[in-house]
Amino acid sequence: MTALAVPAAVRPRPARRWRGSWGTGACFAVVAAVVVMAVFGSLIAPQNPNTQNLTTVLAGPSGAHWLGTDAVGRDVFSRLIAGARTAVLGPLVIAAGAMIVGNVLGLWAGYRGGLADTVVMRWVDLMWSVPGLLVIVVVVGATGGGYWLAVGLLLVLTVPFDTRVVRAATLEQAPRPYVEAARVLGVKDWRIMVFDIWPNVSPVAVANAFLNFAGSVGFIAALSFLGLGVAPGTPDWGLMLSEGETDLFANPVAVLAPALMIVITATATNLIGDWLFERMASGGATR
Repeated sequence: MTALAVPAAVRPRPARRWRGSWGTGACFAVVAAVVVMAVFGSLIAPQNPNTQNLTTVLAGPSGAHWLGTDAVGRDVFSRLIAGARTAVLGPLVIAAGAMIVGNVLGLWAGYRGGLADTVVMRWVDLMWSVPGLLVIVVVVGATGGGYWLAVGLLLVLTVPFDTRVVRAATLEQAPRPYVEAARVLGVKDWRIMVFDIWPNVSPVAVANAFLNFAGSVGFIAALSFLGLGVAPGTPDWGLMLSEGETDLFANPVAVLAPALMIVITATATNLIGDWLFERMASGGATR
């Protein structure tokens, strides 16, 4: 008997998997390396990142200094490792804090509607109308700068974005039959929001958190570059860019290395967020 040919239009297509992709593996490797540097930076750095040696000012890469030295003789490679802490810690606080607060407000506004939705969304509209970059530069500059002040301001300005995204996803889930069934059964509203709606909203929420982290890495570095972040002399990728700008032609590696780490870290984090979104969206059945 001859087997019937299955039309190409109805043949099952293989699921798109990134698990074996070398690109995804590279992104996870980059993020893992940055996390290790952020946690154990002072222990794994080959030299003290703050030790100055005026006899080796602006030295090129060598066996003693893999990425050369800066304008005061500090080892660039050691400072690159130690600088991962400020590059990761602030964005992690911003992404996690904005996700928690934004998810709570977004779920509440999208599910309850009415006055709750009006109040939350008018606040979101107000925050979106504020020129965020200008506010941060003015406030941080007027108060003398400060890493954690910049982080706090970025957190406040990021929450409305998360709120809007989660609210939109919640509005799409709220009219569905499983929500109506839970209401008929007398399930409390907070349980419906947390245990029924949020699992279906989580792919968007998680991907948005990774996007916020990636954006915050660049933003924190930019503030440090402008002198509005960490204190002078602190190992920090953005500050290393600012300090090495005038010595670009003497030792370009000292400037290009932190710039490359900022770009690679933000890009890898963003791609991992996309990967998680696809995995969670395809793996979790929407009710």
